[in-house]
Amino acid sequence: MNSESSRPQKMTSKFKSLPSVEKVLSDDRVEMLVQKYSRKVVVDLVRSEIDAARQTILDGYAAPDFDRLVQAIEESAETNWREWPTHVINATGVILHTNLGRAPLSQEATDAARRAALGYSDLELDLNTGRRGSRQAHISNLMAEVTGAEAALVVNNNASALMLGLAALAVGKEVIVSRGEAVEIGGGFRVPDVLRQSGATLVEVGTTNRTYARDFEAAITENTGAILAVHASNFRVMGFTHAPELAELVELGAQRGVTVLHDLGSGCLLDTAAYGIAHEPMPQESVQAGVGLGFFSGDKLLGGPQAGIIAGKRELIDIVARHPLARAVRIDKMSMAALAATVLHYIKGEAVDKVPIWRMISMSESEAAAKAERWQARIGGAASVEKAMSTIGGGSLPGETIDSWALAIDCRNRTGGAEALAKALREGDTPVIGRIEDERVLLDPRTVLPEEEDALLAVVSNALVGS
Repeated sequence: MNSESSRPQKMTSKFKSLPSVEKVLSDDRVEMLVQKYSRKVVVDLVRSEIDAARQTILDGYAAPDFDRLVQAIEESAETNWREWPTHVINATGVILHTNLGRAPLSQEATDAARRAALGYSDLELDLNTGRRGSRQAHISNLMAEVTGAEAALVVNNNASALMLGLAALAVGKEVIVSRGEAVEIGGGFRVPDVLRQSGATLVEVGTTNRTYARDFEAAITENTGAILAVHASNFRVMGFTHAPELAELVELGAQRGVTVLHDLGSGCLLDTAAYGIAHEPMPQESVQAGVGLGFFSGDKLLGGPQAGIIAGKRELIDIVARHPLARAVRIDKMSMAALAATVLHYIKGEAVDKVPIWRMISMSESEAAAKAERWQARIGGAASVEKAMSTIGGGSLPGETIDSWALAIDCRNRTGGAEALAKALREGDTPVIGRIEDERVLLDPRTVLPEEEDALLAVVSNALVGS
């Protein structure tokens, strides 16, 4: 009985050991947080940490001492209120690394986005007339120039571009898709789901590995709204396969009065075959084949910001642009500015020199080796230079690799092995992201921007000293 009655008293005594909010706020470390952020948010954070300490006591554990409590407050502030996203150095050799933000922008595209953000612009003003203009007019002309399309419309990503196009042209109607092209795209989103959300009904034809133009023809009814061809950009089907040529579908659509839509995915404006990798379908080819509308991304092989681009026949673009959903998925001014600057590189014929992902793709094997050897000379005997394979990534050109060279750090005799060194690199002043193979950390120079080299070498040197 006495033991039971004494328990609340002991608990109360432990609670009294917790500091007051004001005492914590008077600590120099916490005062610095108040100066850096605001008193209100820091007070809320302090109260939250004290409440967490109180719950620790209720759970039967010892409460943190004062220093540990303040340290927890500092760590929470650093974690929750830091600038984000954090700049990292991509040394993985994956050019379009989705987890790392896909395509880095050119200096010109970055400057354009910054100008759009810092001040006012003629985003929706016609400077000639002084009247309201369209944010789509200029980019439509640029995209028409590089693709050969009659017009174009830009939204916030390719999934929304496809959904908008289907909602505008095929709501309440059937859209015919090859069974082998009813695919899942990034993030778990599936083409059939996009179709349903647009208000269209999916009609699958053919088989997973073989579909013919006659399969599409047999499925056309008076309720057919469109034929949709989807480029399987994030996987490859090999062996006993067949798919109709785009031109066959366009011819069939013309005969039966059905619009043909083409989801290209990557938005590749240059011929990848010229750089020793498989050919990726290009928007120019879709336009030449005669599709009604083509859909593709801005932040993959186009090398620009996240965007979804619709290019094709003007009458169809006009219908799509008038749909209410176009307002919901429209692109912001900074992305529009960066995209326009990126497309200008192609118009000027300088994309390989100016667009970062194309500099990476076109980098010769000997150039990659020279960079890796330069790094090895700075790092010393802890690293070697070895043959490696870079990849495109970002759901583009699956299975395709580019011969490269990498700085390899053998971690078999290091405490914690390769995982520990990779973690140390991620925790550097500028986080360095490499890849692990056979207990070695590989750093591929192909995906490291020239201006990042000194920072990378400093982080690697510090990590090796500390391991």
